Amino acid sequence: MKFDDKVPIYYQIKQHMYHEMIDGSLPLGAKLPAVRQLAVDLTVNVNTVQRALSEMIAEGTLTSQRGKGNFVTDDPEKIARLQSELVTEQLALAYQQLHALNLNDADIIQRMQRYIEQREDDANGNIDA
Repeated sequence: MKFDDKVPIYYQIKQHMYHEMIDGSLPLGAKLPAVRQLAVDLTVNVNTVQRALSEMIAEGTLTSQRGKGNFVTDDPEKIARLQSELVTEQLALAYQQLHALNLNDADIIQRMQRYIEQREDDANGNIDA
């Protein structure tokens, strides 16, 4: 994992794990590696990993079982809410950046539709689009 110097590392770890939960790389109920092993794998301080995991436990995306370790929640609704929150964050960021380019809402919608159509054409091998 490559870290951005402008964003706290514990936050980046959380975001990375959220994405893995959403895409199924970390499935519901999956046991996480030990905190020390995660720190070694990510080449970060154990306290940094512990902070990320503690926050995730507090918000309910992870559960901790004494003597057994940390696990991804087994509640699919929590993962669905997490996905919704992350999508909203990304849309808000894109919206803000596009407005900074002096695009109005209609322009943003039109350009997004064209962008999606172009991606679909590219995926289907249509180069004439």
